[in-house]
Amino acid sequence: MTTAAPEAATEPTTRWITEQVAGHTRLPVSAIAPDVPLGDYGLDSLTGFAVAAAAEDHFGVAVDTTALWDHATVGELAGLLDRMLAAAEADDA
Repeated sequence: MTTAAPEAATEPTTRWITEQVAGHTRLPVSAIAPDVPLGDYGLDSLTGFAVAAAAEDHFGVAVDTTALWDHATVGELAGLLDRMLAAAEADDA
């Protein structure tokens, strides 16, 4: 199975998402790769909702739960969150 290349993301965002995925899957952080589909770790829609809600709380931006399936890897999701944060900062400027 081939996945799209991870979108450019900052290391703190990638690390935060990795920690969330590890916590929800009970896998060690070191086992979570930025380019592996989240479904491969056993994330389902309920867990995806929990990760999206945690991201909203942590980053202060609204994250649609479908984002986890449209941006199916840690790297892709981190890139999306970074773009959302940059857009929110630009709107506040």
